[in-house]
Amino acid sequence: MRRIRTFLGVLAAGACATALLPGMALAAPTAPYTAFTVNLGEHAPLSVGGSAAYDDSSATMRVGTEPGGSFLIEAVVPGDATDHRTNLVTEPPAGGPWEVGRTYPTAPLSDATHARLDLTSTARRSCAESTGTITVQEVRQDPTSRAVEVFAAVYRFTCAGQPAPITGEIRFNSSLDYVAAVPDRSRLAFEPVRVGESRSTSVEFGSDGTADVQFGAATLAGADPGAFTISEDACSGRVLAPGSSCRVVVTFRPDRVARSTALLQLPDNGPAGRQAVPIEATVTDGAKGTYYPVGPARLLDTRSGLGGRQGKLGPDSSLVLQVAGRAGVPGTGVAAAVLNVTVTGPTAGSFLTVYPAGGPRPTASSVNFAKDWLGSNSVTVQLDPSGRISIYNRAGSTHVVVDVVAFYQGASVAPAGLGQGGQYRPVAPVRLFDSRTDHRGALPAGAALNDWVDFADFGAVDYNGHVKALVLNITAVQPLKDGFLTAWSGEDAPPVISMVNYRAGKVVPNLAYVTTQRCPLVACGAEDAARYMIYSSATTHLVVDLVGVIDDGLVADGLRFRANAPVRIVDSRMGMRLRTLGSGETGRVDLASGPPPGLIDAATQVLATNVTAVAPERNTVFTVWPADAGVAKPASSNLNPEAGQIVSNGVLAGIGPRDAFHVHNLTGRADVVVDVVGGFYLYPGTASAAGAVAGLAGPAAVTPGGGEYVRR
Repeated sequence: MRRIRTFLGVLAAGACATALLPGMALAAPTAPYTAFTVNLGEHAPLSVGGSAAYDDSSATMRVGTEPGGSFLIEAVVPGDATDHRTNLVTEPPAGGPWEVGRTYPTAPLSDATHARLDLTSTARRSCAESTGTITVQEVRQDPTSRAVEVFAAVYRFTCAGQPAPITGEIRFNSSLDYVAAVPDRSRLAFEPVRVGESRSTSVEFGSDGTADVQFGAATLAGADPGAFTISEDACSGRVLAPGSSCRVVVTFRPDRVARSTALLQLPDNGPAGRQAVPIEATVTDGAKGTYYPVGPARLLDTRSGLGGRQGKLGPDSSLVLQVAGRAGVPGTGVAAAVLNVTVTGPTAGSFLTVYPAGGPRPTASSVNFAKDWLGSNSVTVQLDPSGRISIYNRAGSTHVVVDVVAFYQGASVAPAGLGQGGQYRPVAPVRLFDSRTDHRGALPAGAALNDWVDFADFGAVDYNGHVKALVLNITAVQPLKDGFLTAWSGEDAPPVISMVNYRAGKVVPNLAYVTTQRCPLVACGAEDAARYMIYSSATTHLVVDLVGVIDDGLVADGLRFRANAPVRIVDSRMGMRLRTLGSGETGRVDLASGPPPGLIDAATQVLATNVTAVAPERNTVFTVWPADAGVAKPASSNLNPEAGQIVSNGVLAGIGPRDAFHVHNLTGRADVVVDVVGGFYLYPGTASAAGAVAGLAGPAAVTPGGGEYVRR
């Protein structure tokens, strides 16, 4: 063994103290042949990088022999920066000659029962453990030294843990022809393909030996053969003369997000009996599930007839509203819309249910209200295939106003002209502004809060410049008169819509998706910070809590949205996943015990919900946050119901690693109802690592701007 190692070092340096027999580089191979072939097949590219046939037509062949039957063949292929070298080393079992017709078991080092077989190439090491065989077809050794003079063999070589061997043929000064069907690619890897798109790739098989290649019929096997199709096949049943080639084309058209693998098999007359080319494909949603802001713009106002309905919506009745194709929402490809739904002038206590048109009305509510109530709620709703929604009113009559704020893309292709959509990132609630503790006091009527948020330390990158929108919980506290709040980027005049509608003296929150603009350094103290404004029509105290960020889709670990028709998951009145909450009590909503099928999966991080407080004994506060995530109860609120009131608010509820979340009731006994309209899932295409969890960015990652009051 010492001798062969010394020999290898000398040969690598370009000289040999024993036999060194260089071939004529790039000359057509003629008998006798000095060559070896490599069929990588399913074997990973460990000791060698791929399938190949090395002979005088493709490489400079160098051979070194040693007394006793050990020898090495080195193939040198010129490269741009450095030559590529592939070495095949073999020697018989210790103390024995090579014998024609005998199959020897092999190992990395020879011993009394194993021949040595080792295959390596530039920048690749020998396998630490390997097994195989070598079958001798022809041999002639010097009678005295037993140095090899003529050799032909077939080999199999497997690194530990691999599913199939590398196979090939060896020739040294031999006139035996050899078969070499060599694919131009050892793996077929489809770049990320979007759902619904079709992608094709090909592999060309060359006859690179000295004997004809005879092919059988190409087939697909492996884990997911049905995910791929052979769309073109010029190889099956062919006989390829040396120097000719044929091509097989494989097509992939995914209908779901999943990693798919398969194996292209092509039987032949080579040592392995087949060509085996692994196939793998990664699927992405493209733009599917991403967020696109619009307007805001008004779609329906039953007071004026906008949207096709004039007059109040009566008891136990519905209207259908077209959303897609209006106010900047594309006509096709939209999965869901983010709406602000306002109720005004109801004649009785009731609720609205907003759901996809054409489907059954779910047991869920979107806006709950009392007689003469004025208010609104953020409602995310799945659209039907025609881009429509239904709005149902349970009792009495009421005017309904609907404003669209944004939409979630349902197709893989981005909407024309709108570019990359945004992804959601949850935040442990951060209080951005509270006029009750600000020296300026309440926000005056006709004025706006001009504010900004610095995200320089948010996550692994500087989020400033990447923020498309803020997800805020905006609360009007004890306004002097009836009125409304409107939130927007501040770039132009306030839009003619409302996001929070309030009565005098009340405490009224609403979840709001607020588009931002990049703030210049001179105005905000942080370049590219996210700037927003909130206008009030009447004097009111104002509380603003940040609960999430919509990014530009270019930042790692963003969440995308998957819509569903409203589904009720909690109703404490009947003990559904939660009982009535006592004063200061925290309830745990556990979804691991079996949510409705398809509601959540392993990638789901946040649920888009509508949380309803039902007739609390006292004025109270509801707070929702993830369970089992190491997150303390936030000092903010999601819902501020008065005693006896039935009222709702949109809540983006993180569900924690065990698919659960907490609901806390501040005081008195209170019932709670939770309906789910969709879920945010970790998108693998922008996940920072396999199995990454989006988590909640902490308050320390966000710097509130402080704000100023301006007249609008």
